[in-house]
Amino acid sequence: MRAPRRFLLGLTIVAVPLLLALLGPLAAGEPGPRGISFTLGDGHWLGTDFVGRDVWQQVLHGGRTVVLTALAATALAYLVALPVGLVSAVTHARRLEELLMRPLDVLLAVPSLLLILLVATVFSPGAMGLALLVALVNVPDAARIVRAAAAEAAARPAVEALRMQGETWWRVAVGYVGRSALRTLAADAGIRLTGVLYLVSTAAFLGVGVAPDAADWAVMVDRNRTGLFVQPWAVVVPALLIVALTTGTNLLFDAALAKSPRRKGPRP
Repeated sequence: MRAPRRFLLGLTIVAVPLLLALLGPLAAGEPGPRGISFTLGDGHWLGTDFVGRDVWQQVLHGGRTVVLTALAATALAYLVALPVGLVSAVTHARRLEELLMRPLDVLLAVPSLLLILLVATVFSPGAMGLALLVALVNVPDAARIVRAAAAEAAARPAVEALRMQGETWWRVAVGYVGRSALRTLAADAGIRLTGVLYLVSTAAFLGVGVAPDAADWAVMVDRNRTGLFVQPWAVVVPALLIVALTTGTNLLFDAALAKSPRRKGPRP
């Protein structure tokens, strides 16, 4: 599939969950009276959930927390990982590199979900707390990927030439090394956002960061799975929206990273 078609397909897929997540609460209206659990019809065109609430209204209300938490966690992870990785790759101070990377290696050894659950036993994090926790567990491997991608560019003769010309550290690290590693980092961002969505959804599935009966897509999958064969829409619809969000995001990143044909330079 060519890049423009892949971009259009990814945009179409990701637009549905994004629009529902961002604009759904505005269109949901007031909740109606509760009905019988796990039933279809009677004014509920997607049926009712495990406590008799309208599934469509829960879908409209349930995406904002998942999407915003995942986006915030990914952005926060790179906000820390980018400077740490670039400093480690560009500077030649071995002690500084060890000081920056070795604590992250210790954190990397702890399974992400286990660390989130351990912290959640001490205090109950809200949506922002969950975003901070997910960002924290993503910083170590994100920083290592930034460092690995930037180290190759930092070893090129062009970097030494820039230093000899008296260019600033910012110009060398961000202007050249960072731009050279941009494709790798963009690919990692697409994969990382998918992993963050999975981690946020799993944490919400386990009751971390959200209330047990909250209108949340991941919580809906957990709480309504007992009625999957009676009223499947309460599980299938939120699960498909999470899958569409991850699949569409990766298609968009793939299309953005597709190589454009090289242009011929001007003739001498």
